[in-house]
Amino acid sequence: MNTPIRILSGALVTAAVFFSPFALAAEPASSAAAEAQAPAGHHSSPPFVAVVNRTVISSAEFEAAANEAARQKFYHGTPPEGAVDELIREVANRMIDRLLVLEEAKRRGVEADTAAVDARIAQYEQRYGSAPRWQAERETILPVLRERLEQDSVLDTLEAEVRKVAPPAEEAVRAYYAANPEKFTEPEKMRLSVILLQVDPSSATAVWDAAEAEAAALVRRLEAGADFAELARLHSSHESAGIGGDLGYLHRGMLPDGIQDKIDSMKPGDLSPPTRVLQGYAVFRYEALEPQKHHVFETVRERATDLLLRDLAEQAWDEFIKDLRKAARIELNTQRYPALAAQAGAAGR
Repeated sequence: MNTPIRILSGALVTAAVFFSPFALAAEPASSAAAEAQAPAGHHSSPPFVAVVNRTVISSAEFEAAANEAARQKFYHGTPPEGAVDELIREVANRMIDRLLVLEEAKRRGVEADTAAVDARIAQYEQRYGSAPRWQAERETILPVLRERLEQDSVLDTLEAEVRKVAPPAEEAVRAYYAANPEKFTEPEKMRLSVILLQVDPSSATAVWDAAEAEAAALVRRLEAGADFAELARLHSSHESAGIGGDLGYLHRGMLPDGIQDKIDSMKPGDLSPPTRVLQGYAVFRYEALEPQKHHVFETVRERATDLLLRDLAEQAWDEFIKDLRKAARIELNTQRYPALAAQAGAAGR
């Protein structure tokens, strides 16, 4: 029987490895590490989230990984209502896939780049070597850290190998270009100028009212023929004041919704009414419109090739993971984790 591979979950130890390696000190002696190496049946005890080819992903390890993922993904580390089940599935799938890829790497004889691992460990030694806790727990931390880095190295090597696909033929690139016109089209762009009358957000209502009145007076002067660039240089607090308020060309999405809505109702040459923004009151002038531009194939051939190559590499990786799952025996603990029930039938044989 093959020796099970101990899982060092990315979600569980990423923060520890990259931000505080001391958190790894207790890992080898933890129940999570011991459980992860023990074969399990349908009535495995302690509890588990999955058994993958007789290797256990323990509940202790999984729940630590899920908690870490929640801390990284959600504000205050608390998933919004309805997001918990999705998080459970995401973390479980990530841990299962990591284990399957590690097993495949072992089967193929993929080895870690020990020189690179040594260099990374040397960086940790240099960064934390003078810390009292590192000095006290170094001998416990280092084996776990090295194992994690070696696993990552093996995973990176195999993934790079799988994603290395043959360059696509010209015909395939042209077909990709034709099927994805939005990827080769520059969006519509607007050229705007601005005069900003700055107001501190905490200012009294009277200050805001005075700024609005001043902006309205500037609009009247502009409508009477005053030079926008000159007024911007004299009155605007925006960084563009020195160049007459010119903001250059902006595409949709670069402006806040409230401002974009006003611009959408304007045409080149129009002035906006005084518009309240976070920094004060602004007056915009719509200078010009540059319509969207679809590039001919000859000018974007290289970009189309790169994008298709990237998609083919992603497809190769997805198919690789699917094949590993098809060949694996995966048992999901849907009784403890009902969120996994929807995918239990497709998890493995």
